[in-house]
This record gives sequence, C-alpha cells and structure tokens, in this order.
Amino acid sequence: MAPPDRVFRTTVRPEDRAAVRRIVCSSGFFYQDEVEIAVELVDEALQKGDASGYHFVFAEIDGIVAGYACFGPIPGTGASFDLYWIALDDDFRGRGLGGAVLRFAEERMHAMGGARVYAETSSRPQYEPTRRFYERRGFRLEARLEAFYYPGDDKLIYVKRLLPRADETARQPASLPGPTAAPVC
Repeated sequence: MAPPDRVFRTTVRPEDRAAVRRIVCSSGFFYQDEVEIAVELVDEALQKGDASGYHFVFAEIDGIVAGYACFGPIPGTGASFDLYWIALDDDFRGRGLGGAVLRFAEERMHAMGGARVYAETSSRPQYEPTRRFYERRGFRLEARLEAFYYPGDDKLIYVKRLLPRADETARQPASLPGPTAAPVC
C-alpha cells in the first residue's frame, strides 16, 4: 500500500472555511465562539490577502484538508509572530502531521523575518497533550495569566526562538527607543 499523498499549501481558498470549521470542531476542545473566530480568520485572509496579517499553512492528505496553522507578525514588534491556531482533524492525529505543519509554519515565519513565535493555550486538563506538543518542539512556558478565559482556566503563553538567519542583525534598528526617548511625532 502506497503512503498517503501529503501536500502543504499556503493559498487560502473559499472551501477552507468549512475545512477549518470541521477541523476545529473535531477536537471537541473549543467553544462555539472560538470556532467562529477560527473561521473569521479565514474570511479575513480571503478578503484582504497578506494585508490581513493572517497567514496559513494547510496540510492535505489525499486531497482532504487534514490540518492547518494560522500565524502572523505581531504589530509593533520587530520580529515576533503569533501562532494563532494549529489544529488537526481528529482522524489524522498521531501520525506526525502536527509537527510537520508546525515546522512548515515556522519556516514560513522565519522566511518572513520572524525570530520568535508565541503560542497561547489553555490550562484545562484536556489541553495537556497540546502543552506537551509545544514543549517537545522547543517551546517554553513564558507566562501564565490566571483565570484569563474563565475561573480555573488560565492562559498559558509559550515562546520559541526560531533559528537565527545570517542577516538577522541587519534587520535590527540602530537604537531602540527607551523611556527617555523623544517622541517621534
């Protein structure tokens, strides 16, 4: 039996709205408002393209969208990115696809000038596999915001340094404004 055909793409298509909804719902982790937010990001990317600030990686197996990541540069930072979503259809978990999607997304972020990526998740027990996923891939817990989502549901913020590029220092500003810096406007 031949291995499944795995393809990654970055172009957002109208049919990705339904695929993202299916994928996010398949986990059973997310509240309805969170599912709607995931689909709204697809809508933003469809309407505004790169100007939306939302970039996607879709993993297709035998023509089926099996997982995806959504990420973007954090406004007001020099080289920081948010990993807004990374999710797999429940039927495709445990095959190494999540790690592959993350690697592809990290490569894209790095190519876009990213030096750090931030990922947020919940402290609820069902998210333990998510936390282990991040930790096994080099993320470290940077912050915990107590009762952020709901009482007993903290927001955990993970960070990972992306591999430095040879020209990384060339992108840094000559001096960073500090508390005594003069206003620019």
